[in-house]
Amino acid sequence: MRALRIRLAPILLVSVAACGGGGGSPSPMTSYTVGGVVTGLGGSGLVLQNNGGGDVAVSAPGVFSFAGSLSNGAAYSVTVAVQPSAPTQDCVVTNGSGVVGSANVTNVTVVCTNPQFTVLVNQPPEIGYLSLLLTDGSVMMQSVSNAGVFYNLIPDASGGYVNGTWRRLASPPAGYAPADGAQVVLADGRVLFVGGEYNQNQYRLPFAPSGLTNMSAVYDPVADSWTMIAPPPGVPYIGDPPSVVLPDGSFVFGTKLGRDMWRLDPVSLTWTLLPATGKADDFAEEGWTLLPDGGIFTIDVGNPRHAEHYNPISAQWVSDGNTPIGLTSPTGTPGGLTYGPAPVQVVGGITYGPGPTGTYFPPGEIGPALLLPDGRVFAAGAAANGTVAHTAIYTPGATPADAGSFAAGPDFGSGDDAGDVSGALLPSGHVLIATASGRFYEFNGATMAVTGALPSNGGNTVYFILPLPNGQALVTGGVTQIYTGSGSADPAWAPTITTAPTIVTRGSSYAISGTQFNGLSQAAAFNDELNAATNYPLVRITNTASGHVF
Repeated sequence: MRALRIRLAPILLVSVAACGGGGGSPSPMTSYTVGGVVTGLGGSGLVLQNNGGGDVAVSAPGVFSFAGSLSNGAAYSVTVAVQPSAPTQDCVVTNGSGVVGSANVTNVTVVCTNPQFTVLVNQPPEIGYLSLLLTDGSVMMQSVSNAGVFYNLIPDASGGYVNGTWRRLASPPAGYAPADGAQVVLADGRVLFVGGEYNQNQYRLPFAPSGLTNMSAVYDPVADSWTMIAPPPGVPYIGDPPSVVLPDGSFVFGTKLGRDMWRLDPVSLTWTLLPATGKADDFAEEGWTLLPDGGIFTIDVGNPRHAEHYNPISAQWVSDGNTPIGLTSPTGTPGGLTYGPAPVQVVGGITYGPGPTGTYFPPGEIGPALLLPDGRVFAAGAAANGTVAHTAIYTPGATPADAGSFAAGPDFGSGDDAGDVSGALLPSGHVLIATASGRFYEFNGATMAVTGALPSNGGNTVYFILPLPNGQALVTGGVTQIYTGSGSADPAWAPTITTAPTIVTRGSSYAISGTQFNGLSQAAAFNDELNAATNYPLVRITNTASGHVF
């Protein structure tokens, strides 16, 4: 809603001389208004102040003016009394002070920008990395130093995260501490962890016997408890596979050491082999992107520069041809990595193992690929040291049976690439990529610029990005921070609500109806591992009496 702004015209004040005066003419006194222009305002709550009083609330970019007036020769000083919020912005006044002349002051400028990084007031007990948005709006974060330790970030009463608080969550049963596996938030709010490239904090190459584990577990945030899941029949190793949640709510992963696709029923927690033919290479190191038609898009790492997508109707993989330029980096271990033998272990009442020994030949790396609101996919590339890393934009075919097409995207800066890094879709439709150098890139649909940077400590500190329901993004990996991006969302991307209650009572259940509740993208990606999709409904309830958000 556009606010009504009234510019006050100069007011002519006439003083009348007393009777019997000396016959001189009355001296008119003129007063003037003070105002200017606000640019870049995207949040709400901005309040400007002149000379310590006379506040004016500004709700949108444009012209503003204080209601009071000042006489010729009076001093003025415009300051920001209250900075905007939702999202938080920094507004800076220029040309804000001076002396009123013989005209209205109209050259005060207020420029509002989004501070990219805001450090959380309350830091977690340990540094974290992998983070997942739970369906109550809180965040589940895994410790970077102990994969069996998890913490919960609870937003403050206004729904913000900068002043949020932390608590420790229950750990998985002893024997399962998964790192670099597949994970997802299920439709009912439980969190699924599948496999793990490393287990029990045994980080080494070649892999320890516990590496590439086939263990899985589901975490219930309401009960704060874990339940172990039996492995798919005949699958001794899962490791770090590409994965996705299908539109029907089931979870699917592709075998790291082959071309099979396994589906988990989220109710029975049992596995079935998903029919799939025509895959051009193994799923190792690939990432999956869920398409609007329910298909799955991937760029082959073991068969560069080929790309393909899974057609769920025909249960076949369809070739999309080659990317316009390479997006993968070569293997760093051409001689392969040995794994196994996986021992027999009983974890949480489930027996795992034994598993045979073998050799895994890593094909290389690739970056995250994220579905954009317009239906295209932005794919970020990895690159060998000393070479330029590229990106590409994929447009799906007219039907699931048709091949898609590619266009070249912008390149990363020298020394940066997206191999095994985190990416997220911002509310503006921009894609945010955190590179290993500590530089953050925003792709705006056409160009890609560095919009922020954090310390990388020589490459030892890397960052993970998680979209939050208030429009910001959580950044973990070092000092935990909030990232605020630029731009704003297209109103057409918002859910359409057809029915919803206006009054709710704690402890009761209500129905809400509409469309686009799942959003337009998974909104977060890594590549084959550490994925934190947020394409599931969240309902924010605001107490109109207290302003508290739930």
